[in-house]
Amino acid sequence: MFDATPLLRLHARYRLAVLRQLVPPAVQERQLLSLIEKAKDTRFGRDHGFIHIRSVAGFQNQVPLRKYEDFWETYWQADFPRLSDVSWPGTIPYFAKTSGTTTGVTKFIPCSHQMIRSNIRAGIDLYVHHVANRPDSRVLGGESFQLGGSTDLRELEDGIFVGDISGILANRMPWWTRGRYFPPESLTRIADWDEKIGAIAKAIVNRDIRTIGGAPSWLLVFFERLAAEWPAHQGRLARFFPHLEMLVHGGIHIAPYRPTLRRLLQGSHAETREVYPASEGFIAVADRGDGEGLRLMLDTGIFYEFVPVEELGAERPTRHWIGNVEKDVNYAIVVSTCAGCWGYIIGDTIRFVDLDPPRLLITGRTSYSLSSFGEHLIGEEIERSVAQAAQEIGTGVNDFSVGTLFPEREGDVGRHLFIVEFANRVPSADAIEAFTRRLDELLSESNDDYRVHRHRDSAMKGPRVHPVEPGTFAAWMKRRGQVGGQHKVPRIINDPELFGDLREFVGAA
Repeated sequence: MFDATPLLRLHARYRLAVLRQLVPPAVQERQLLSLIEKAKDTRFGRDHGFIHIRSVAGFQNQVPLRKYEDFWETYWQADFPRLSDVSWPGTIPYFAKTSGTTTGVTKFIPCSHQMIRSNIRAGIDLYVHHVANRPDSRVLGGESFQLGGSTDLRELEDGIFVGDISGILANRMPWWTRGRYFPPESLTRIADWDEKIGAIAKAIVNRDIRTIGGAPSWLLVFFERLAAEWPAHQGRLARFFPHLEMLVHGGIHIAPYRPTLRRLLQGSHAETREVYPASEGFIAVADRGDGEGLRLMLDTGIFYEFVPVEELGAERPTRHWIGNVEKDVNYAIVVSTCAGCWGYIIGDTIRFVDLDPPRLLITGRTSYSLSSFGEHLIGEEIERSVAQAAQEIGTGVNDFSVGTLFPEREGDVGRHLFIVEFANRVPSADAIEAFTRRLDELLSESNDDYRVHRHRDSAMKGPRVHPVEPGTFAAWMKRRGQVGGQHKVPRIINDPELFGDLREFVGAA
């Protein structure tokens, strides 16, 4: 295969020079005004007086914040699937189908031709930052493997398709990338997840894979299948892919999976690199090392706003933008995009670790907080504590979910139930006890409200941990019809019915 890495380096020099010159507030305001100009004659643009908007403040005064349900009921549902000049000019050709992680409600997110180009530009920036950090890279000397959903799209009407966002992008990749991606279409179109990963595991050995991408939880499921198919390699990725340079992950926090991935990558010279893709747009990519923040994509057709999480339910929440955000504040992220989302709350929470250029860490979901008793735990605190507690007993975590056990008798207090799938095997009873004790300590250290509620069991008891065998969460997701890279195990479950279903599946009291 022709090694295109030298050409990538040439582009990287140009792109990095452009990025160095960007002034974040100026480029973001230009993005917003350009989007408004393009959409001023749409129904949404007319309803909100786009023709009169000249500034960020003007936009925020004219356009209220909305969730998906608001857009669906007010603008998209009546004309679906043919959205022509509704909230974006022209006809929307694709819809990214996604299920809410905690509710299971199916959403159809508009995806325009401009949004596809935005995603491709962000994907190229991923490689730009990789070669900038690795001067000896030959990353385009082999193939890239993406473990995503099915690429088989369903036609809703003539010329209008629906499918996973990964499938939409796979069908619209530039011509010069074709032949550089594995697996081939004959495998990506397999709808049954088990059948697909089995076929890929058989076909991928001896391929010159330089990049692997996917959600950490599903990558681990695939790596286990790969090890089972080829036991002589002892599960070491370096033996399967000696030229592997980059393991790209996104969608969920990597912390619980890091010990297992570190073991799998022993002997490899591959690095992990995080990305922040959403069905609404590709938001950020790591331009430095692990844990140093993801660089916000400022010039790819998305305008960002940031609302302090505690103000989300307020009548007039404060709407920050890149011109006035602060570090170390937990924000809900809001986007206006080149696919017709405007003031759209996507459901993720972030905090900034740098401002120029803006770099962020994903802290969870707006629905991913646990406060049944006023303890106000956020996803970042829970995931970090679970990962560290597991590491301290010498293991990792494949997946976990946590929900609430409410008191059953008057005068009693409730607690949290953690259902945890540890890596490799279920730990001993003593190890589970040590994990539970340390988890409680770490949560108390990271959150004052939790510590106060746990004092002498006054408002809540300590957590209960129910360990399950490896593969349990994959089996539960399969039973729910949610398998593949687009579906995530819900880490924090506030829906009693959904948590009850999981408890019944695993036999947790």
